[in-house]
Amino acid sequence: MTVPIERVGNRIFAIRGYRVMLDADLADLYGVPTKRLNEAVRRNAARFPEDFMFQLTAEEAETLRSQFATSNGRGGRRYIPYAFTELGVAMLSSVLNSEQAIQVNIAIMRVFARLRELAASHKDVLRRLDEMVGKYDRHFKVVFDAIRALMEPPKIPRRRIGY
Repeated sequence: MTVPIERVGNRIFAIRGYRVMLDADLADLYGVPTKRLNEAVRRNAARFPEDFMFQLTAEEAETLRSQFATSNGRGGRRYIPYAFTELGVAMLSSVLNSEQAIQVNIAIMRVFARLRELAASHKDVLRRLDEMVGKYDRHFKVVFDAIRALMEPPKIPRRRIGY
């Protein structure tokens, strides 16, 4: 069984400076009820420190709910979701021991690795652009000054009205 990367990538959010996946999304990918996934985590609580997993605040949960127009209050979740960081997702593979869990974890780890690669290349491009601006700025100063001058509205002397 293979899991499409798009199916995983759409379920990764940035919260508190971490890239995380919510318990319900992980449970769906693993093919287990969210309640069972959280029970397995609670039974192995020592494996999930704060940088592996944390519960969202009410405000964070409400923000996610409003972004995706989820539960209207009459259905859906009755508790605040848990968020699993990349390390927490990796630890889930030792807690959930099924063939599907193994395949899902492989797909998730590949997506997290790809996100790290993209972030690193993005930082590299910005660094190189800053270097180029610093290096060539003085050569193009005349051009930049001419463009700025052309962008300014012409200064036409105004006639005084009145006395």
